[in-house]
Amino acid sequence: MTRGRGRWTRRLLAGAAALLPCALVPAASPPPPRPLVLLVETSALMPQARLEGDRVIEGLHLDLGRALGRRLGREVVAKPVPRKRLAEALQRGEGDLLCDYQSDWLPGTFAWSRPFIPDQALLISAAAAPAPAALTALAGQPVGAVRGYVYPEVVNALRGGFVRDDAPDAVANLRKLERGRIQHALTGRRVLEYQQHIGQFKLPLHPPLVVSQVMAQCALSPGSPVGLAALNAAIRGLLADGELNRLLEKYR
Repeated sequence: MTRGRGRWTRRLLAGAAALLPCALVPAASPPPPRPLVLLVETSALMPQARLEGDRVIEGLHLDLGRALGRRLGREVVAKPVPRKRLAEALQRGEGDLLCDYQSDWLPGTFAWSRPFIPDQALLISAAAAPAPAALTALAGQPVGAVRGYVYPEVVNALRGGFVRDDAPDAVANLRKLERGRIQHALTGRRVLEYQQHIGQFKLPLHPPLVVSQVMAQCALSPGSPVGLAALNAAIRGLLADGELNRLLEKYR
């Protein structure tokens, strides 16, 4: 009996020793979630974005995407896309997220976040010209506008008296204003304040007329790995701790 019990004990110990290396090997970590692809307009200007080739180098859109990504536990990769292809690219899943837009600017079946990114559409006038008291005072006068953009408030105020002097972008309109080619222009407050902040626009202006208040959103593609509830929760965090204001202040 003693010899049999000894053989049984040695076999038990040998089996335990064989299992020990397996017990010490840690379980494989799950792979990290795939990055979110943030779509950015190729025609975007600072402070929205600065592009070099096919790379987004800096700007509010990149900062905002990364801030949301941190709260969602995902890396964010920016992908430049022409403005005319934004809706198609988001619908087809070439990107997961688009920010600083509004639902009525972009056709498609997207999940839209709560409005949270503020801006203003402004009418600015050179100080050397008479200050318009209202939009209606500009009937028949050239007004700098961006080609392809619509200005419903201005059209409603001026009707047939809205004389557009189109430029490729808002910065080009500021240059025309500086050179005296036009006396009035439509622009976003963010673009104006950024150009003044970096010293690229120094022309004295009358106090601007606020044409409209804008509160932009983010859109998720139908195939985004992030749900709308999670995105809105991340946005609430940005607002609650003041991070959004800090990002906006960086470019003023």
